[in-house]
Amino acid sequence: MPRESGLPPLTHRQLEIMDIVWQRGETTVGEVWTELSRARNIARNTVQTMITRLDEKGWLRHRAEGKTFYYRATQPSDDDRERMARCLLDSVFEGSVEGLLRAILHGRPLSRDEVERLHKLIDQASAPR
Repeated sequence: MPRESGLPPLTHRQLEIMDIVWQRGETTVGEVWTELSRARNIARNTVQTMITRLDEKGWLRHRAEGKTFYYRATQPSDDDRERMARCLLDSVFEGSVEGLLRAILHGRPLSRDEVERLHKLIDQASAPR
């Protein structure tokens, strides 16, 4: 499925970086590296390379202030996640929402709050428009 934005899809690791950029609004390589380093051991050069590639692919834009580059996302996060979910739904589950939910929920217990929120979403989706 082609991306509406024309940008290539994000890998899991790229999405981690984009999440940080989306949270901060504007950030540096050092800030992203610090954040990622809290969860796992990752080289600063690896983060720099990934951010440079995201910039080259159009996911990020940068501005220079002295020797420091500040990066911003070119796409809002909710839009991309919605497109990625639709792509997964169409390509892996042949458009079957039931199949997707069955795979996601297999062996995973839901809290009562989650069940209630899911019921509301289903009611909204099945209501006449």
